[in-house]
Amino acid sequence: MAYTDRTLTCVECGASFTFTADDQEFHARKGYQEPKRCPSCRQARRQDRGGGGGGGYGGARQMYDAVCDNCGTNTQVPFLPRQDRPVYCSDCFSKMKPARSGGSW
Repeated sequence: MAYTDRTLTCVECGASFTFTADDQEFHARKGYQEPKRCPSCRQARRQDRGGGGGGGYGGARQMYDAVCDNCGTNTQVPFLPRQDRPVYCSDCFSKMKPARSGGSW
């Protein structure tokens, strides 16, 4: 299929932007829908949602100080520790066997 550049209108800001033939081919190959937002609005939306387009969450996560319940090492974890749940450093956590034998989270 031959693709040609198309002009689309951003649903966010109303600006016109070009959906290039190369981008159309890429979207078709990946099974993506055509974009509804211009490149600058897409970038702003990613930033608002905490993403940076870097293959994951992007941005820095807030870390909390904790003491490992297994070895007593000072560590940091990406969640607010609670008194009723154990907290482990990354070394102790990686050595633990899964408590579940199947099922889903």
